[in-house]
Amino acid sequence: MDVILADAVGLLLVAIVVAIAARRLRLPYTVGLVVAGVGLALAHVQTGLILTHDFIYLIFLPPLLFEAALSIHWNQLRQDLVPVLVLSTLGVVVSAAVVAGGMAYLLGWPMASAVVFGLLIAATDPVAVIAMFKDLGLTGRLRLLVESESLFNDGVAAVLFALALAWALAPGGEQPDVLAALLSVATIAGGGLGIGLIVGGAAILVAGRSPDHLVGAALTSVAAYGSFLLAEHFHFSGVLATVAAGLLMGNLAVIGEPPTDVFSSRERGFVLELWEIAAFTANSLIFLLIGLTVGNISFAGIGVKVLLIAVALVLLGRLLTVYPLSLLFARSRWAITMPDQHILWWGGLRGALALALALSLPASLAYANEIKITAFAVVVFSVVFQGLTMPVLLRKLGRIPAKPA
Repeated sequence: MDVILADAVGLLLVAIVVAIAARRLRLPYTVGLVVAGVGLALAHVQTGLILTHDFIYLIFLPPLLFEAALSIHWNQLRQDLVPVLVLSTLGVVVSAAVVAGGMAYLLGWPMASAVVFGLLIAATDPVAVIAMFKDLGLTGRLRLLVESESLFNDGVAAVLFALALAWALAPGGEQPDVLAALLSVATIAGGGLGIGLIVGGAAILVAGRSPDHLVGAALTSVAAYGSFLLAEHFHFSGVLATVAAGLLMGNLAVIGEPPTDVFSSRERGFVLELWEIAAFTANSLIFLLIGLTVGNISFAGIGVKVLLIAVALVLLGRLLTVYPLSLLFARSRWAITMPDQHILWWGGLRGALALALALSLPASLAYANEIKITAFAVVVFSVVFQGLTMPVLLRKLGRIPAKPA
């Protein structure tokens, strides 16, 4: 335990140095973390922390999801709920279909394995997207669309991935029952949302009876992890449960207008700062560990051709998600401007969720190792290359101030 704690503290110190350097160089913080992690791996620095499915899914993901949902205003989300839901549901299906079809047709992957890969890589990951946009100081409707879509499609992709994996591992290549699959999706998603609302509501009731700001802050932690774990225990969506708990607590107790009497103004500020620190710590560790893991992976066995095709298909899938679906709202109050569509496309980074799902694949799945390695390659490309070029695109489109001469 002492060794693990020392390793974690050491990685946090590295993250602090990277954060300072990234701010001075005006580079996205997450990019610096991944590059630093790769550098540590190439220097053969050993840490006792290993990137696993449970490490990402159970430890890192709940606080990151909760912190993001906690600061989304329901009144603003409600105004754009239709495009957010369309992009985060139909968009996941479109993106996954493009990637799966391309991997099967161009590379000869078995269709079941291609579908599993397509779904695990389909969602824009809130860990990567939200960290990048916070670094860049992006605000307003665009940030709301990006954050909200990434939070919801995170849950949708995780639910569909679980169903696709069960189908891929089914004996005898049984054909999926579409009606049963849709019912299962509705049950898993609805159950997760319901548990999140129940846990969040219970936490608000208890917090309102305590004058101690530390008790109130602790209850938000219980809500974040408790909703996730309880939903997963009942085989519902833990991701959607945590998002629902965060949205409810945020709007009824923390950022709601007009403010309620659940938390005092001091308590509301304390809660927001607490979760900002939690998100910074989780982001720091997870992106450093991504870099460390990637630095120790041999991509030669997969081949450059496979990796380039996978990256191209992921970008194509995102393109065919954003632009055609945005046309549905072109003549409505939900219209998304063309510059914002460009940002939604190129800002569709992949990150921790894709890796958590890839690391959960059993060895019995055909092409399981290839899926894991390809997922890491896509994530590194999106975080590093898209992350580095995203500020340039945002400045060209006038979304953030240009660098001083």
